[in-house]
Amino acid sequence: MTRDEALALVSGWTKNQNLIKHMLAVEAQMRALAKHFREDPEQWGLAGLIHDADYDQWPESHPQKTLDELQKRGEPGWLTDAVRRHAWGYHGFKEEPETKLEWSLYCCDELSGLIIACALVRPDKKLASVEVDSVLKKWKKKDFAAGVHREQIELCEEKLGIKLNDFIGICLQALQGIAGDLGL
Repeated sequence: MTRDEALALVSGWTKNQNLIKHMLAVEAQMRALAKHFREDPEQWGLAGLIHDADYDQWPESHPQKTLDELQKRGEPGWLTDAVRRHAWGYHGFKEEPETKLEWSLYCCDELSGLIIACALVRPDKKLASVEVDSVLKKWKKKDFAAGVHREQIELCEEKLGIKLNDFIGICLQALQGIAGDLGL
């Protein structure tokens, strides 16, 4: 699957523009994490882009429809495994992430929402105004972006060997790089 094919699938299945922006955000973060680990940014970005493709239409069974589509297209195991394992603990999906790619997707998925929430409360509503310290300050306020599973993000230290502040920095810089696409 090429990026264009993945984007066509995402756009075809997803009407919620904020959800599309979320997938673009996770794609950017995954590309940055791939570079950090000296892995393939195209592959990692593809996993980030496609991971929530079915969520808008089929939230109750997410990500099963995406998995079915990937299987139908004959996509490689690393991609289907990443999509399946990012849903660990949700909707009956019990397979824990195993690889760096899978753990990166699992951890950065939640972080994108927190970083974007930090931008939206800034006076200028711009990602350029967000710093790692401001994300960490909001991190401690459990009522801020209360839907973000912080414990999922914190696994970056144990599973990826990246300190939380460094993980936030990598992901924040990635989002700042596509701020125009996100409208932030």
